[in-house]
Amino acid sequence: MREANWAKRGPGGKWAAKLIRPYVSALSEPESSVIMKLILAVLVLVLLVETQAQWHRFPGQAAGGAKDMWRAYRDMREANWKNSDKYFHARGNYDAAKRGPGGRWAAKVISDAREAAQGFGNSGRGRSDSAADQAANRWGRNGGNPNRYRPRGLPKKY
Repeated sequence: MREANWAKRGPGGKWAAKLIRPYVSALSEPESSVIMKLILAVLVLVLLVETQAQWHRFPGQAAGGAKDMWRAYRDMREANWKNSDKYFHARGNYDAAKRGPGGRWAAKVISDAREAAQGFGNSGRGRSDSAADQAANRWGRNGGNPNRYRPRGLPKKY
């Protein structure tokens, strides 16, 4: 009787009934209902844990991504090389994103904040330059090789 109800619940119910039938056929009605609920709860728990298994790494990845962005900025200032801005944008985002979702998030937040802050000041740069910086940011964040933007003659140290 109970199996018929399972089968009415659609393809998942039919699959569950076929899978569980050997285990619950010897049990009485109340016991089989409890076991079915227990198996369902375990299945849901496994699926939830599996999808959220990496949540605890996010803050560390974000902190590491922020360090990568700072290192790229520091290197850009140290190099003081003409037309190297886009390369360092792409490299900082690339290094941060390699750390995982937290690093990718940090790279996006920092890049967007930096471009927004430069828009408020009088940096002498236009919207097209800011848009090009954002394109380099996206390129690096999406795993593109930062050397695409590397200027000729930039020391190998960078």
